[in-house]
Amino acid sequence: MATSDINAGAIKIVELVGISKKSFEDAVAQAVKKASVSIKGINGVEIISQSAKVSNGKITSYRANVKLAFAVK
Repeated sequence: MATSDINAGAIKIVELVGISKKSFEDAVAQAVKKASVSIKGINGVEIISQSAKVSNGKITSYRANVKLAFAVK
């Protein structure tokens, strides 16, 4: 996880699931976008796993389990 701009202190990690109808990449972006509304200073994301919801033989939504890192103030 990218935390190179923090030299001392503490980093908090939160785990989220991003969801998208477009792609796994967009699911990750959605998680970061939504979390950044209430979490300031996100400086790293780690993709834990990916999964998809399927209906009638087609993928209907993409899901990305991610960990987000940010400095504790």
